[in-house]
Amino acid sequence: MKKWLVLTLLILPWMGIAQSNKPNIIFILTDDHRWDALGYAGNKIIQTPVMDDMAKKGIYFKNAFVTTPICAASRASIITGMYERTHQYTFGQGDIKPGYVAQSYPVMLKLAGYYTGFYGKFGINYAGFSSLFDQGESYDRDDKLKDYRGYFYKKLGKDSVHLSRYTGQKAMDFISQAPKDKPFCLSLSFSAPHAHDPSEQQYFWQPEVDHLYRDVTIAPPIMATEADFLAQPEYVRTGENRTRWYWRFDTPEKYQRSVKGYYRMISGVDVEIGKIRKVLEEKGLDKNTVIIVMGDNGYFLGERQLAGKWLMYDNSLRVPMIVYDPRNAKHQDISDEVLNIDIAPTIFGFAGLPIPNSWQGQNLSSYVQGKRPAKSRKDFLVEHLWKVKIIASSEGIRSKQWKYFRYRDHLDREELYDLHADPLEKNNLANEPKFKKVLNQMRQKLANKVASLEGQRLP
Repeated sequence: MKKWLVLTLLILPWMGIAQSNKPNIIFILTDDHRWDALGYAGNKIIQTPVMDDMAKKGIYFKNAFVTTPICAASRASIITGMYERTHQYTFGQGDIKPGYVAQSYPVMLKLAGYYTGFYGKFGINYAGFSSLFDQGESYDRDDKLKDYRGYFYKKLGKDSVHLSRYTGQKAMDFISQAPKDKPFCLSLSFSAPHAHDPSEQQYFWQPEVDHLYRDVTIAPPIMATEADFLAQPEYVRTGENRTRWYWRFDTPEKYQRSVKGYYRMISGVDVEIGKIRKVLEEKGLDKNTVIIVMGDNGYFLGERQLAGKWLMYDNSLRVPMIVYDPRNAKHQDISDEVLNIDIAPTIFGFAGLPIPNSWQGQNLSSYVQGKRPAKSRKDFLVEHLWKVKIIASSEGIRSKQWKYFRYRDHLDREELYDLHADPLEKNNLANEPKFKKVLNQMRQKLANKVASLEGQRLP
């Protein structure tokens, strides 16, 4: 890693930073948080008043996506600002390569003089985690505990608390103890609302949100007929998306409990964000702290009779994203497509640091000044490169109107959707003769994008 740090120092000149002229930055990542599980997104049931308040006062991105719908690869893309096709990290790959870590926002921001912290699910194998931040702790659900204790094993004092409560408290402690002579960047990664997979009950939440949604009936999922399920290829119908559907959604009773549990866990994160914002106000830091909120990937809640993520449909890819800058508190709803790979350059944009040439995302910080840097984005790659029997590996490309994808081990299966006419991605046009030209164009765009990104890999 040392040689990469030397290169990083050449890329990023040392910059003395004073608290008086640089903002603090808090980046909050939620796990398996789909785009519409937010009150401000139009969800009439879920209660997320704190995130809604930031969306109303800040920038709300209607069309935020991840480039890879699986936590490990998405998190690597977030910290490196690069597509999975370039950094090549996902499950089963061992540690992420040191060269990419050396060019990640945690390492470079710390070198530039920010005081940095991380609490929660890092989600990336890297033996040197402890060196990445000034303060940090990486933890996630404990899969060895096959009941509620998988979420309730961390202690505050003598009390075992939910991981969301623990992460919220660690954040408040970090803010209270951060040095006053330099700005901080705190990265928080909540395990919620990820289901606790080993448990029959799946979803667990803090006691303070237990009362929510008790008297509500959740509407059944759209596009969840037998025909919608049978339209999938056999390797999807028998894969992990279907297995987890049986865990969570295969009966009306299970569906109600699971969706309510999922919503309660998101509400629990919202409660903790509210506590964090209160501490910022008490410490006089609220007017100079930028807060960014995003999900690490989307989520199926029974659509197509499936669960989980991984697939190239927007259920898997679309996530919430909010940027709240109290120094420029002019609300905007933005329709431009923004991505997980935009987080690192956006953090650097707010920090006033030069964006490394190796990063492939857009700096979104100028949206708070009325600019639209992502408006020019014509398309982006979507991919799930981990090859494992229970989840079919896939790749595709999404433009403003069209989405094309295919399964990497089954190239005879292609899907093409007109997103303007068919936003639910119900009518596959890949085999329609009148769309052959579009199909060929999208194939070529995918090939060109893949070649370009593979050409940007570190030696």
